[in-house]
Amino acid sequence: MKHLVARPSKGFGLLDLMVSLVVFSLLIALAVPTYTQFVDRAKNAAAVGDIGSLAVEIGRFSVNNNDRLPATLDELPMEVPLDPWGNEYQYLNIRTAGPGNGAFRKDGNLNPLNSDFDLYSAGADGESAGPLSASKSRDDIVRANNGSFLGLGEDY
Repeated sequence: MKHLVARPSKGFGLLDLMVSLVVFSLLIALAVPTYTQFVDRAKNAAAVGDIGSLAVEIGRFSVNNNDRLPATLDELPMEVPLDPWGNEYQYLNIRTAGPGNGAFRKDGNLNPLNSDFDLYSAGADGESAGPLSASKSRDDIVRANNGSFLGLGEDY
């Protein structure tokens, strides 16, 4: 009779499987937030680019129409895209809206951001409030200082 001899196992043991799952979970826990931040930055950059392009088209429209700004974005000779979150870009012609209009975008000191027109995206949450200091406006992508600033409301 042959004696039974213990031979090394050729498969995964329970401990090996548990260690693999822990390592995999740690990698996922690190990768998902990084990927989410990357996607958020990419969407913000796309919105900044769109707002810059729309501002150029509004300027071109103004030059071709005796310094008149469009009443709405629909007057532009281009198809106006949706923002990266699927919402429409917001536009307000300040010249025709007149003084005292509460819809003007304002900074933390409640000074208007622009004197010609407001153009912005409501950001990821799709909500916005007049002053950039409001919590709903922190993620907005705005045009400020008559085009000198394009970016996140919280960075202005």
